[in-house]
Amino acid sequence: MTLANKKILLGICGGIAAYKSADLVRKLKEQGADVRVVMSQSAKEFITPLTLQALSGYPVAESLLDPTAEAAMGHIELARWADLVIIAPATANFIARLRAGMADELITTLCVATESSIAICPAMNQQMYQYPATKENIAVLAQRGHQMWGPDSGSQACGEIGPGRMLEPLDIVARAQDFLAGDEQKPLKGKKLMLTAGPTREAIDPVRYISNHSSGKMGFALAEAAVKLGAEVTLVSGPVNLPTPTSVTRIDVISAEDMLQRVLNDIESQDIFIGCAAVADYKIEQIAKEKIKKNDENMQLALTRNPDILATVAKRNNKPFTVGFAAETNNLVEYARSKLERKNLDMIAANDVSVAGQGFNADDNALHVFWSEGSQHLPTTNKKALAKQLLLLIAERMNK
Repeated sequence: MTLANKKILLGICGGIAAYKSADLVRKLKEQGADVRVVMSQSAKEFITPLTLQALSGYPVAESLLDPTAEAAMGHIELARWADLVIIAPATANFIARLRAGMADELITTLCVATESSIAICPAMNQQMYQYPATKENIAVLAQRGHQMWGPDSGSQACGEIGPGRMLEPLDIVARAQDFLAGDEQKPLKGKKLMLTAGPTREAIDPVRYISNHSSGKMGFALAEAAVKLGAEVTLVSGPVNLPTPTSVTRIDVISAEDMLQRVLNDIESQDIFIGCAAVADYKIEQIAKEKIKKNDENMQLALTRNPDILATVAKRNNKPFTVGFAAETNNLVEYARSKLERKNLDMIAANDVSVAGQGFNADDNALHVFWSEGSQHLPTTNKKALAKQLLLLIAERMNK
């Protein structure tokens, strides 16, 4: 979608990433947006208002005490004008001031005065980003409903490497397009979606466990994409090292038993359930209370079956639209169709994890999706794009 006729107020804070803001203005306008710019006082040390005025076609707002603008209550007028406020870059200082509700200069005053959605694009040194107060401030703003776009991770102007880079302008534009998409672009609007992601860990003793190679990337991509398509998303995740997608309710669990219980606690209110987690099929029959010592050359472990979360959800009388995943290394079509019928699923997405560069721990994947009347192949692409394709297919099948 384009951004035609969308009014975007771009706030620029004082950080080295401000140099990207000129390109961001240009790319927003290329998509049809009407863009106005407000700068913090420190931002003018990095990029001039004249540059941004030339690119946006409007005078840049920079002073809360500008007599000409404030004669007509200019800061209130701008705050009400915008369909979306984007702060890029958003410094640690700005984030702290907004969390506190301060209105000490024009850029913060506009954020406090607007009824429009605010998207914050953090940009700062990696140590500043990971400072506990900064993390807390970001979490509080997200809880208040502000969008958190980024940050990215990589090399920084200071020479360090880590999280804190501002997203690239094209990425910010894409997020703005998704966020401002009309209802026709949000086929899951009004739907409640629960999904499981990541591995489970089944304890052997207090220090050892059985698990698998699932990174959770596919499940987290589905959660992020589902929000963009309008769903209210609950993500029940096994142990993974991934940030929670914006606007997703996350529940962390360890074992299959834990995951099943948290799923059942809220499954009755869900319209869609996607079992994307790589749940351990077996658990230790008797968990040792103390660490098992290496006394013998061989050790035997007695295993027992774990509960089948997907089948438990699918056999409910009032079951949601239930989608499973099948990670296979051979006979993909045969095993996937068997699982679809055996577990009473509405749909199953199968992937061949024996193929290098896709599946577990990879950023790319490919899926062969089956339902009772047919199937569709989704070719190899990055997991975020693939997640959206799968969810659009789910929305289509639900309406059949």
